[in-house]
Parts: sequence; C-alpha cells; structure tokens
Amino acid sequence: MKPYATLTPAERNGEYARLQGRFDALKAKGLSLNMARGKPGKQQLDLASDIFGLMQDPKDYVSGGMDVRNYGEMRGLPAARALFADILGCKPEQVFAGGNSSLQLMYDTIAKAYTHGMLHSPRPWCKEETVKWLCPAPGYDRHFKVTETFGFELVTIPMTESGPDMDAVEEAVKDPAVKGIWCVPKYSNPEGVIYSEDTIRRLAALSPAAPDFLIMWDNAYCVHEFEGDYVPFPDILSLCAEAGHPDLVFEFASTSKITLPGAGVACFACSEANMAHMETLLAPQVISFDKVNQQRHVLYLRDKAHTLELMKKHAAIMGPKFRCVADTLDREIAPLGIASWRRPKGGYFVSFNAMPGTAKRTLALCGEAGVTMTSAGATFPYGKDPQDSNIRIAPSLPPVEELEQAMEVFCVCLKMAALEKLGI
Repeated sequence: MKPYATLTPAERNGEYARLQGRFDALKAKGLSLNMARGKPGKQQLDLASDIFGLMQDPKDYVSGGMDVRNYGEMRGLPAARALFADILGCKPEQVFAGGNSSLQLMYDTIAKAYTHGMLHSPRPWCKEETVKWLCPAPGYDRHFKVTETFGFELVTIPMTESGPDMDAVEEAVKDPAVKGIWCVPKYSNPEGVIYSEDTIRRLAALSPAAPDFLIMWDNAYCVHEFEGDYVPFPDILSLCAEAGHPDLVFEFASTSKITLPGAGVACFACSEANMAHMETLLAPQVISFDKVNQQRHVLYLRDKAHTLELMKKHAAIMGPKFRCVADTLDREIAPLGIASWRRPKGGYFVSFNAMPGTAKRTLALCGEAGVTMTSAGATFPYGKDPQDSNIRIAPSLPPVEELEQAMEVFCVCLKMAALEKLGI
C-alpha cells in the first residue's frame, strides 16, 4: 500500500471505488456493533459474579463492631476507607467512601462549591461573575459536561506525552477566575498518558490566583494495566501537602472497572480540612451511603495485593482486544500516512487522530455501516474539536470477533473519508 498523499488522481479514484464496494458489502451485513463507551464486557463482569455469594453469615454484616445494615458512618465504612487508602497510597482518614459512582461524587463536589463555596472560597461560585475551568484535551467528555452544566467557561489545555501542558496551566492559573482543572493522571481518557513525575509535582506546586482552586484528580485507572506489570503512582495528596498546598486536590476513584460498574463503590480522598468541610455540607443530604455494598467489596477485594491479582484477570481479557485494535491499525492504516494513534498499556481507550477534517465524516460512515462510536468532538470542551480529527476508540465491550468486524468497518470508513478529503 502506498501513502494516499502520493497517489495520482486516477489511483485515488480507483482506490475509492474499491473501498465503496467493501463498504456496501459491510452495510449489507446489517451489523450492530457498539464501541461508544468504555464499558467492561460480559467476560469481565463475570469475573466478579461471585461477589454476590458473600455475606451469607450474620457475622459478615459486622465490621469493626458496627452492623453495616444500619444508619451511621457518613464518611463510609472504616474498612472500606482503609481499602481505598491502600489502593491509592493515601491515609484512611483522607478517604470518603460513597455509593457506586465516582462521577456523582465529582458532580457533587462541584455543586457544593457552586452553592456554598469550598474551604477557602471568599464566596460561593454562583456569586462569581465568571468561573473558568481548565480542560486538558483530548479529555473525558463527562468531565467537561459537569463543569459546562454549571455555566463555567471551559478553557482548553493541550495534552502532551507527559500530561497537560504545564506551561499553559501555570499561565492560566494567574487568572483568579480560573477555579480548577480536570485531571485523569494515569492512562488518561482517551490519550492513555501516564502523567510524568515532573508534571505531577508542578501541579502539586501550583500557586493559583484563586484561593479556592481545585485539582479534580480522577484516578479512574489507577490499577488498570492490561500489558506489563502494575505501574506504581505518586500520592498526589502527599505531594500537595509537601508543597504547602494540602487543600488543593480532591482525588476520586471507584471499583467500577474492578468489580461491577453498576454495583461498585466510589470514593474521594482529600485533606482532613477539606473532609471536615465536605462533611458539613453533606450532613443535610445523606446519613450514610450503602455500607452493605462497601462491606461486600471489603470482603471480596481484601487489599491492594489481592485487587491487583483480580486486575491480572481483567488484563487477560482486555489485552487481546487492544492488540486487535493496534494490529489492525498497523496493518491497514499505518502505511497510508493518514492518521496517528497512541498504544497505551492500560486504561480503556485508544486515542486516534485522523486526517484533520475527517473525524465526523469517518464516524458518519461507520454509523451507516452499523458501528456506533463516541461522537467526533466529544473529547474536547463543548464537543468541538477544532481540527475535526480526534476519535476515541473504546475496545472493551465487544467480544474480539465483533471487535474485528468493527475495526474492519472503521478502517474502510477512515480510508474513504481521507480520500474524499484529498480529492476524488
């Protein structure tokens, strides 16, 4: 295969006609394949199905002398807080264990800052004339939507191979209207980037003009390797404290992609001063979250070492899916010079950069052929990719045989869109 940019007009027309025939044949199959979100597949869900066999003995409902079926412990079951502290590398007293959704905890943190203000807020954010929020992009669409929902002005920060462009971040936080930044520090969504130690230390050492600036540290993929050994990761809370900014960060995590997305446990971790502030704001809202489910997870996951053993089983399922994507792209797309992509070793996504101006067209063609993917532009604030280039590939849900079909469709559609852009 020759690079498409080197083809003559006649060669491009011939190639497009050939691809059109393949596209029509794929459409005729009536496929219905979904790669839109980072959902675990059935095999992964089945890994944790035995979690429901626990807690058959009355003593299993007692933790530290507490009956987990009753009211109490708003911060969460102490054993659950200790489990998350073990996984994240922080202190149990810094952890708040909640329900099944870390996104809900993130939303609630922003909502409370909006209505009441954070620990160091001179006023609630709803009283500010303008609130700006830093959004490393390509990034996670649901993060962007949370801050957009509150009317914040979203400021795009370019992603680099070591994390957010820290020169841009350090310049942006000189503006007192800038109240925070979204971060997915390990196997970032969708780039698969692990923030470098230098990036993390620069974030921890930030001195923003806003006294209530927040680093929203979504450590969603902290133990989610699918290739190679577990990669240890710095404790952002300790680094912020060492830098003299202990209240700068809220860290979030969950068991959503460890046990069951719809029935897991989520947490946030923060300074003890932030914890006391949040507890005051939460007191009118909740007596306690589901401690029965928290106990179920404590009994099932036990500790970090045992959790990592379970993650190796996830890796055995996820690894072949990501290799399927990478191998297909290497074979079908790499020689053509029409795209670039990352090869992550963990997380849930492949960040793919098509020829500028072709992402929307590629995904429209995929939709016609029965393959659903995350909308073009979703990885940028307001859903607007200025280059119309980035596409998030989510290989986790389909079985490998379906993924092979979906990638065949994707590659055909990508090639057609590229040839249309070059001129046929």
